[in-house]
Amino acid sequence: MANEAIRTVNFIHTEIKDDLIVSFALCLDDDPSNVESLTLLRTPKYEGYLEERDRGVKVSFELEEKGLLKEVAFDQNTPAVYLRTSECRFELDLSRVGSIDINDMLKVLKLMNFDGRIEISGLQ
Repeated sequence: MANEAIRTVNFIHTEIKDDLIVSFALCLDDDPSNVESLTLLRTPKYEGYLEERDRGVKVSFELEEKGLLKEVAFDQNTPAVYLRTSECRFELDLSRVGSIDINDMLKVLKLMNFDGRIEISGLQ
C-alpha cells in the first residue's frame, strides 16, 4: 500500500446534495494557486444500483481513482486528518484551514459513513 508524504491543505470544499463531497486543495509549493486535489465522493441516492463491492466513499487524487475509503482518523490537536483507502494512505496537515471548514468536513464525513463502512476515530 502506497503512502503519500504529509501534505498541507490550503482549503477544503464540502458539498451536501445528491453527492456528498469533501475536496482538499493540497499545496505543491508556496504559491497558493498551485494545488492538487484530493476528493472524497459518495452518492447515497444512487448507491443502491451498485454492486455491494462498489459501494462506499470513492477517493480520487488528481482525477486518478485511489480506491474506497476504509479509515479516517482526525487529530484535533495537530490538526490533521489521516485517510486510508483500499490502495493507499494520505496524511493531511489542516493547520492552514479554518475551524468552520474543518467542522464542515467532519459533518460530511459523518454523513458519508451512514452505513458504518468507514472506520472513524477522532470525530465528535
